[in-house]
Amino acid sequence: MVLTDVREREATTAATGGRLEGLYRAHVPDALRLAYLLTGDRGLAEDLTQEAFVRVLGRFRDLRDRDAFWWYLRRTIVNLSNSHFRRRRVERAWLARQRPETATSQPDVVERERLRDALATLRPQQRAAIVLRYYEDLPESETAEILGVAVGTVKSMVSRGMEKLREELSLDA
Repeated sequence: MVLTDVREREATTAATGGRLEGLYRAHVPDALRLAYLLTGDRGLAEDLTQEAFVRVLGRFRDLRDRDAFWWYLRRTIVNLSNSHFRRRRVERAWLARQRPETATSQPDVVERERLRDALATLRPQQRAAIVLRYYEDLPESETAEILGVAVGTVKSMVSRGMEKLREELSLDA
């Protein structure tokens, strides 16, 4: 659900005129969605999104290509997510063990929770690569650019991440 080039340009033009609120409104839904897919936690996704907007909008006048605002914002969200999970690896593992099992009769909700839990077992870079490739539907080249790695590395991370997801999901079945 990425903005079209026209909407991107309109939002950027409005922001250049000093109306950053329009740029924020144009991108916040996609930013929240990306952050949630990376973290699996709504509160954390909101925090990361807010921090990313503060950082990118704070440097808006210094951006080389203002039409690429979404690219900068997306990159910042991925970086913040990776930093968070690097710092919180032990804490997250402990919290995952403390979380009670959820009982629900809605199979699609259970499946989403299983997938979210399986995504949480991946390394942050693998999770980011899979989310960018399959949820954001980005090509490997753009995923590599956002993550700051080679295309071959993206292929490897996605392949190994998908293999681990299959293992995790088959163990839970």
